[in-house]
Amino acid sequence: MTSFAEDLRLILEAAQEAGELAAVLRRRGLEIEYKAGDSPVTNADLAADALLKDRLGKARPDYGWLSEETADDPMRLSRSRVFVVDPIDGTRAFLSDRPWWAVSVAVIEGDRPVAGVVFAPQLEETYAAAAGAGATLQGEAIRVSGAEALENCGMVGDRRMFEHPEWPIPWPAMRVEQRNSTAYRMCLVASGAFDAAVAMWPKHDWDVAAADLIASEAGAYVGDHTGRAFAYNGDKPIQPSLICAAPGVAPLILERVRHIGAPKPKQQSSGS
Repeated sequence: MTSFAEDLRLILEAAQEAGELAAVLRRRGLEIEYKAGDSPVTNADLAADALLKDRLGKARPDYGWLSEETADDPMRLSRSRVFVVDPIDGTRAFLSDRPWWAVSVAVIEGDRPVAGVVFAPQLEETYAAAAGAGATLQGEAIRVSGAEALENCGMVGDRRMFEHPEWPIPWPAMRVEQRNSTAYRMCLVASGAFDAAVAMWPKHDWDVAAADLIASEAGAYVGDHTGRAFAYNGDKPIQPSLICAAPGVAPLILERVRHIGAPKPKQQSSGS
């Protein structure tokens, strides 16, 4: 079977090509439609998705395919390896010319990622990892921060969630910032730029699979608010919530959120 490193090289080249295509199409002017739930999709999303499906499918015809912009094919459940793709993660940032969007591509073996790439074209940042080989940014090794307290930590998330009045114990003062792309948020934790990323509502596999491997290989805890690691390529490819954190702060976050029941898909605040 193809090595993890060979798969990583393949998806790295494809992700960069897809990101460059998306950037070109935005400069030319976008065609925008809206999916169920008022989620925008552009001609660039669809073109990047088609490019990735073509390039990766031709190179690995025996792999399964799961993408935000492609109808789900249950045949993926029978494949030993599966590509999990978000051609543009952070479409709203992409639409408004903010830089926090990324192409996210992972290879799943069984139920875990074994190769992952998150490419942020506008920032010219490429995060990558292969299972057991560490994580990189621009080819250089990265590692999570050594933070051991929530006070004054760097947190990527929705400030309104942390300020919600119904938390049993209020969150301490933190440097809270938002980034549109979930995958990019997790990569910021992997690189040590932030100490944690928290989202108390469901995330699809394509939102988190590539960045899960990158952050995990960089030393982060990645899983849901109950302390469970993610398992990918299930019948319903969705995770209940996201906690991505440096090991010194992950237990402190989990202590504060374990009491919460399974979030509903449209939930936007965690204290309700």
